[in-house]
Amino acid sequence: MAHYKKPGWFTKHVFNGVVAVMTRLGISVWGSRVLRVRGRTSGEWRTTPVNLLTVDGQRYLVAPRGETQWVRNIRKAGGGELQLGRKTEPIRVEELPDDQKPDLLRAYLKRWKAEVGVFFDGVSAMSPEQDVVRIAPDHPVFRIQTPA
Repeated sequence: MAHYKKPGWFTKHVFNGVVAVMTRLGISVWGSRVLRVRGRTSGEWRTTPVNLLTVDGQRYLVAPRGETQWVRNIRKAGGGELQLGRKTEPIRVEELPDDQKPDLLRAYLKRWKAEVGVFFDGVSAMSPEQDVVRIAPDHPVFRIQTPA
């Protein structure tokens, strides 16, 4: 069964909504964006706030809660859009294999551990390599590519 950690009441009903509204107004909260992706069954646009990770000039989307609906949708669609205020950027994504995730997961945890650390089974940016490697399969990571 796929790994998924359901958000708590506060995250679902307060935190995500506040971040999404601020991002839609053009205020990025530590790199936040609103991800828009077509539903894999309905074809309808679905939105969710995400943390945009940039490492060495390359941008990534990390799924701290695991196999979420946005992960399943973006896998099928191959991309979507990132929004910040009125700016919408079309993107394509490439999912990374587990062996390419550890350094990115460390960078993600270093920046957003206070917000998402609970979803990483006690692993932090300073955890031993074996712990980061162990959780890598539970957290999909996508490299963002701007469409040509």
